Amino acid sequence: MASSTFLHSYSLLLLIILPFLPSVFSATSSNCSANSIHLNSTLVTNHTWNSPSGLFAFGFQNVLSNKEFMSVLAVWFPKDPHRTIVWYAKYKQTSDLGTMHAVSSMQKSLAFPSDSTVKLTNKGIVLYDQNGQEMWHRPKNNSIALVRCASMLDSGNFVLLDETGKHVWESFEEPTDTFLPGQILAKPKSFRARHSNTSFYDGSFELAWQSDYNFVLYYSPQSSVTREAYWATQTNSYDESLLVFNESGHMYIKRSNTGKVIREVLYGGSEEFLYMARIDPDGLFRLYRHRKDDDTIADSCSSGWWSVVDRYPKDICLSITMQTGNAICGYNSYCITINGNPSCECPDIFSSFDHDNNLKTCRPDFPLPSCNKDGWEQNKDLVDFKEYQNLDWPLSDYDKLVGTAMDKDMCRQKCLEDCFCAVAIYGEGQCWKKKYPLSNGRKHPNVTRIALVKIPKTGLNKDGTGSLGNGREQSTIVLVISILLGSSVFLNVILLVALFAAFYIFYHKKLLNSPNLSAATIRYYTYKELEEATTGFKQMLGRGAFGTVYKGVLKSDTSRYVAVKRLDKVVQEGEKEFKTEVSVIGQTHHRNLVRLLGYCDEEEHRLLVYEYMNNGSLACFLFGISRPHWNQRVQIALGIARGLTYLHEECSTQIIHCDIKPQNILLDELFTPRIADFGLAKLLLAEQSKATKTGLRGTVGYFAPEWFRKASITTKVDVYSFGVVLLEIICCKSSVSFAMASEEETLIDWAYRCYSQGKVAKLVENDEEAKKDIKRVEKHVMVAIWCIQEDPSLRPSMKKVTQMLEGVTTVSLPPRPAIFSSSSFETSFTL
Repeated sequence: MASSTFLHSYSLLLLIILPFLPSVFSATSSNCSANSIHLNSTLVTNHTWNSPSGLFAFGFQNVLSNKEFMSVLAVWFPKDPHRTIVWYAKYKQTSDLGTMHAVSSMQKSLAFPSDSTVKLTNKGIVLYDQNGQEMWHRPKNNSIALVRCASMLDSGNFVLLDETGKHVWESFEEPTDTFLPGQILAKPKSFRARHSNTSFYDGSFELAWQSDYNFVLYYSPQSSVTREAYWATQTNSYDESLLVFNESGHMYIKRSNTGKVIREVLYGGSEEFLYMARIDPDGLFRLYRHRKDDDTIADSCSSGWWSVVDRYPKDICLSITMQTGNAICGYNSYCITINGNPSCECPDIFSSFDHDNNLKTCRPDFPLPSCNKDGWEQNKDLVDFKEYQNLDWPLSDYDKLVGTAMDKDMCRQKCLEDCFCAVAIYGEGQCWKKKYPLSNGRKHPNVTRIALVKIPKTGLNKDGTGSLGNGREQSTIVLVISILLGSSVFLNVILLVALFAAFYIFYHKKLLNSPNLSAATIRYYTYKELEEATTGFKQMLGRGAFGTVYKGVLKSDTSRYVAVKRLDKVVQEGEKEFKTEVSVIGQTHHRNLVRLLGYCDEEEHRLLVYEYMNNGSLACFLFGISRPHWNQRVQIALGIARGLTYLHEECSTQIIHCDIKPQNILLDELFTPRIADFGLAKLLLAEQSKATKTGLRGTVGYFAPEWFRKASITTKVDVYSFGVVLLEIICCKSSVSFAMASEEETLIDWAYRCYSQGKVAKLVENDEEAKKDIKRVEKHVMVAIWCIQEDPSLRPSMKKVTQMLEGVTTVSLPPRPAIFSSSSFETSFTL
């Protein structure tokens, strides 16, 4: 009886669930896991669909592209503090202004309204604007209902799946500029570099996997119907081949039928790293990697988080020679390779500017040769030549001179006699005359030619005249001035102007010293405003002792980024430091200091809004992929010294920074150094000359010795830290990394040993530019040694340091600094 009842109940239950079994089996066979995105799921701003391990995120990311704030549908690395984008959606933008406008503008757009919505439907993934209008969808042919779910994979591939688990569409089908491990290319694909590091529009460089199984880099500007190859694997074949990029960062080409590897392209090393290969805006195809177990965020930067393993071509400056126009650098400039990376330079007496095509172009700081009878080039006494070894502009010549008697001096003379000649190139017994504009310049040891640039001698005016001009005109000017000086009316006018100028200066100075100035220049923001500006505090720039810094864009000004510092510890000391920073920085302005734009003091929330520095920290610049130019490093050191001089001696309230290090020196768009975090330093009141130490601050490696003793803290602690930073700038070596790598000596010890033994050149090894300026290198090393003296009284003030770097004051021989071993630092630190 019990058995009969059980069977009856089982049969009844089976009848109830039987109609639903097809859908159950269908769902099971669809391969849609618990981590999958199911139908009718929506995605809005500030929300993401993540891969199972959290390695990749899919969603909207706010970017600043060509000074335009936009929202991009993208895939990125969320653990990377810069949220490096590896894929972004593109769509064709229609125009109501006619075909000509559509063709002339960039047809591939990527900007979506900030309140757009993504929805997963059975026909695919669809993006709607705020009015519900469809703007983008995938797959492109979505007439048939195929999609059952979607998934953001740990390979970085965003996929749409049907009920059988087959990929209906995947982001790997439409690559942008980045190649990720797991991608295997059988069919032709094209990767397009971005226009610049701050622009997501298509640039002029293309990487193509072709139908002939050749992997090729092209210079392919959108304004041109032709393209020029400048690197290739040269694997052209009739046999079917595959391009493979695996988890070990190994990229290779192999035959489809035999599996034989026919060309090794890139090799990363091991699966301990994350990898990506990207065609960058400068035209280089680079392999990047980051150690998987390295979760460092503080003080990180793109060059610090990702390191370059390999690149193609090895020297792009010599790889591209366009018949017209320029590919790497703009007109009149020349390309030079530094640590494998291209850089554009201008000849002396030329000024640089960025042209519309984002290329660095150079213009002469003197009138162009015109062949007019009054032109400076007509007077041979006004003409000089600047000589450059290993430099050429190969395609700008209009005349070629060849002869057995042709040498460098004759080539110079021929250019001197030709008013059209702007530059003469000499090499191998040949002379080429060139006019402006000069194109495709390159400077390299393999370029065995000499460039002779025609320039006016010193004293030439902007109008092309000089000190050798007409004596009658000068006599006339002297006569006119004499008559004016003899006039009492003229003297009265001069007196009135002088009085007005004095009054203006007095009033302006009083205004600058007004305590209410900060209230007029520093804006108050609500917490909600800053939360929206940073999209929920998602994009971290760095983390310091007092808080975390995030990247954001304010609604009141969407044309630029800001850096929002959020104070994590709201304790009594934190509140005091916060109020001090707002009041002091509000009236502290200098071209070498980071400017405070605003603040928030709402309940427990305390935040500071700074101007955003495009080029990151000095640490990233010095210790990154490429070595900065020596002259650029010299100017950066001088800028830091001037900023500290202002803090110590020139602002209304004297400030000690207490934590000078490369991570706290930021670089703006012109690579001008800006000192950050000085508002968190110990403050000296106007009537004080010293401050009692209340707590140890700063970073080990940059500490002055008095931090470890019961001694007063003065501005000389900043002088010591600056000395360490100056040595780092000279050597392009981190003092902290140096100490970790060497158990025997610190960077300070090594630098002094090299100096004392007369081997300063060792400090700038492999830096040819610095070696050619070895006297200045030695002077800077001597200044640094003066700064790092153990006795604070021996250290110069920052004002004197600045004067020594400027060459205003001579640098005397410094005494031997005290040597601190790493063990003594640790002992002192724990006391």
